[in-house]
Amino acid sequence: MNKETYTLLENYMLTCMEDSAHDKEHIYRVLYNALEIAKTERNVNYDILITSCLLHDIGRKDQFENPSLSHALLGSEKAYSFLTGHGFDTFFAEQVKLCILAHSYRQKTPAQSLEAKILFDADKLDVVGAIGIARTLVYTGTVSKPLYSLLPDGSVSTGEHDITPSFFHEYKHKLSKMYSNFYTARAAELAREREQTAIDFYNHLYQESTFPYRHGREELDRLVR
Repeated sequence: MNKETYTLLENYMLTCMEDSAHDKEHIYRVLYNALEIAKTERNVNYDILITSCLLHDIGRKDQFENPSLSHALLGSEKAYSFLTGHGFDTFFAEQVKLCILAHSYRQKTPAQSLEAKILFDADKLDVVGAIGIARTLVYTGTVSKPLYSLLPDGSVSTGEHDITPSFFHEYKHKLSKMYSNFYTARAAELAREREQTAIDFYNHLYQESTFPYRHGREELDRLVR
């Protein structure tokens, strides 16, 4: 890929990124993660991989405005239209479209090509470990979700059996389950290196959140009768 083509793709991506949890730096991290993974794989089409990484979240703005939409589906269609409209051949555009369609954890469209598998893994690496925790907290605040919810007895829920959205719910139902969902050995290795950091953060946050409810409420009950 020449510099002119890269700049064309990058500039289009930059016009689409407004979500603080899925900003341009997320795109670059995914791209760099993908290049790290690709070094351990054979016969990677780097033009398809780089293009897919740059454009994989261009549908995020649409989904943020209408949560019922799939950013992977919308992004794949927008990428195909952009590429074919700028002189890329239809086979190349179709391969990029399929990579983007398959990158979403929630889309449940299996990755078929090697480039799609690398993109999936690179994107998921940005959801695990400390960076995944930080991005989730940023997004939680952006959409006004709480850190946690309370159980009927007034204690802090772990998030495991919650229906109400919260950071703890997101951790238990998504973040904690991400570490076995990788296609490539290199991505799985990198994820394992980050796992304990996320576990420790969640445990500390849960302990610090529950402490006031256990001890403070007893003291308040003693003072207020």
